[in-house]
This record gives sequence, structure tokens and C-alpha cells, in this order.
Amino acid sequence: MATELIDRARSAVHDRAELPGMSLMEHLEELRNRLFWICGYLFAGCVIAYIFHVRLYNYVQRPVTDLGLQLNFTHPTDGLNLYLKTSLVGGAILASPFILYQIWLFISPGMYAHEKRYVWPFMMATIGLFLSGAWFGYRYVLPGALKILVLGFGKAFHPILTIDDYTGFFLAVILGLGICFELPILIFFLALFGIVDAKFLLKHFRYAIMAIFLVAAIICPSPDPTAMCLFALPMLVLYFLGVGVAFFVHPDRRKKKEALKGAV
Repeated sequence: MATELIDRARSAVHDRAELPGMSLMEHLEELRNRLFWICGYLFAGCVIAYIFHVRLYNYVQRPVTDLGLQLNFTHPTDGLNLYLKTSLVGGAILASPFILYQIWLFISPGMYAHEKRYVWPFMMATIGLFLSGAWFGYRYVLPGALKILVLGFGKAFHPILTIDDYTGFFLAVILGLGICFELPILIFFLALFGIVDAKFLLKHFRYAIMAIFLVAAIICPSPDPTAMCLFALPMLVLYFLGVGVAFFVHPDRRKKKEALKGAV
């Protein structure tokens, strides 16, 4: 499978050799400009999010307070760190449309004209999938994991949840699932560049299942198999959604359409 993917990637790069190229210095200059704008948008988003940091904090700690527990701190700066981390994540979400547009501007020189029309669907789908993954983690996975770990395995003990530990746990679940929900976007680009197609993805779906459960085991903050399945099952659904995406955007399908039009 790995060898076949490498061969397909080489073929995709070879097919794009006729696109107008940029020198190494031009690539670095373009990268510098995009990173400058991304950092600016992220900073602005964090400032706006910090204005509402108390309200954001209430959303962060709600899964704990719903269980009748309270967060504790062991260091004087823990409260400030929680507000800063919450503002950083909130700011990144607010700035995500602008950040994604800068990423698109960076990769667009390596794309054909007909491929660039996917910019708005790409941005909307990326943001929508990330927010869906974050909501799924916040609504189902995080409360379920806390109930299992704190009220289940830890019921014989007195729980003392620190701000620092809970924040890391919270971000691992929310950001982990948000990123995992971007799987169709990854497949979209691989198919758009001709590296994979629907037939290839279906042929090797057993390896995909193994990889998905491996990723779920790594990012899942709970050792419980049920929690790991809560991470893996949405990714399996998204994988087969990606198969459908690959079928529609692969270059071979476009070439067949053009051939049919030419025959008519």
C-alpha cells in the first residue's frame, strides 16, 4: 500500500510539471507573508476571545460542574493559564476562516484553474467539520469520559481535579476530535491531486480501519474501549464520506466528462 501511494504521488507531481513554477526564494517569501498574516489573524482572534474569557471558561468547566465537581488549582498562575489557553483556542476558531484562506493562497499556485473553484467549499467544509468534531467531543465524549474515569474508576476516591490537568484533558478531546473530523478534507486533496481514488480507498479500507483505531487509541484520553470506539466510529463514517468525495473530484472523472462532451 505504501509503495503504491508513493508511486501515485510521484505521478501526480509529474503531471503538474507544466504549471508555472516559483523559485525556492519566491516560495520562502510567499510562506513568510502567509505566516505573517496567519499570526496577525490569530492574535486578533485571541484578543477578541479574551474579552469574553469568563463566558468561555464557563463553557469549559460545565462538563465538570454538571457532575457536581469543582476545579482546583495548585499554582498561583493556573487560573491565568486557563484563561489564556481558552482564549487561544477560541481565537483560533474565530480566525480560522482567514487562516484557511491564507493556506489556500499558499497552495493555489500548484493547482489548475478548474481546481481553484473549490476554495469556498473547502473553507466551509473545513470549518464545519472541525466545529462538528469539537461539538461531538464536548457533547458526548468529554462528559462520557469524565463519568467513566471520575465516577466509575475513581468512585472509591476523593476526586481533586486541577485546572492544569483538566485543561489538558479538555483540549485533547476537543481539538483531537476536531482535527480527526478533517479526514474528508485530507482525502479531498489527495483525490484532487490524483494520488488516491475511490477504488483505491475501498480496496485498502482494512488498513484504513486499523489506522483509524490506532489514531483513536493514541488521542483518546481514556483507556476504556467504549471511549476509544466513540473516537473511532465517527472517523469511520467520515472515511467512507471521503470515498464519495474522492469519486467526484478525482481528475479521471473530469477527463471522462470532457471526453464525453467531445464525443457529442
